[in-house]
Amino acid sequence: MTTPEVIDCRGQRCPLPVITLARRLPELPVGALVRVLADDPAAAVDIPAWCRLRDQEFVGQVDGPDGPGYDVRRRR
Repeated sequence: MTTPEVIDCRGQRCPLPVITLARRLPELPVGALVRVLADDPAAAVDIPAWCRLRDQEFVGQVDGPDGPGYDVRRRR
């Protein structure tokens, strides 16, 4: 299992979590797993939609001790 790179976007409102993800992902190698921590309810829709539009893999939502997270794997 790959340990995800964590991007903490808690307290940020739409569209900031997606913008932060979009800026960080190109800095990581293909295949890298990123967990975006975001407590804005819109992130549950925005992050999977962004992944579809940008041909990135939305792995799924996780609920952990740090709050809701959204796992994304860089495809290209």
